[in-house]
Amino acid sequence: MSNVSPPTPPTPPTPPSDRQPAGSGPMAATPLTRAVLEIDEYASGLGWDQPARLFALVDTARLRSQEPDLAAQLGLDGEETPAPLTPIEQDEIPADKALDEFLATIAWPDSVAGCALTVERLMLPPSAESSVPDGLDEAALTKWVAAHPDRQEVRMTVAVLRDGTRESALRLREKDSPTEVLTGSDLVPGLTEALSATFEE
Repeated sequence: MSNVSPPTPPTPPTPPSDRQPAGSGPMAATPLTRAVLEIDEYASGLGWDQPARLFALVDTARLRSQEPDLAAQLGLDGEETPAPLTPIEQDEIPADKALDEFLATIAWPDSVAGCALTVERLMLPPSAESSVPDGLDEAALTKWVAAHPDRQEVRMTVAVLRDGTRESALRLREKDSPTEVLTGSDLVPGLTEALSATFEE
């Protein structure tokens, strides 16, 4: 297992001040939801056809007191009411390694309260799932979905905390708007389980 500590990110997402995600009401319901929407907004700003990105989620108050230089670089030192959780982008995920294999090598230090992942995938609407041929391996299934006329490109942002709390956000490429982002704790159960496993002893 490799220890991953929060490095200084080259292009971190901008921590929110009083910024409100569109369509979320007065403020995102929980700190984790707020962090997920912040990462979704950051990924949206980078455009589509991006590689998967991994983030450490750290307690903002703890970061400001224990890592003032990093907090200053992230723009947190001047905020009176910063978000409770700050996402810090990690080193690039190796392109030659399967995502689940890469996640299985991670062990977070105690200073990390949670982690998040944003990844793009092709998905089929429920109406098309019944037409999936039987017996396809993962590579063949991926190829079949990519050729399907009803396929949808989606960006999934998934986050978990050490205590098991989870949240996710889905954004379709054809409805690429903050007001169209769907959030929920069980939207991507496979990825949330894989992220949760990175905190297991």
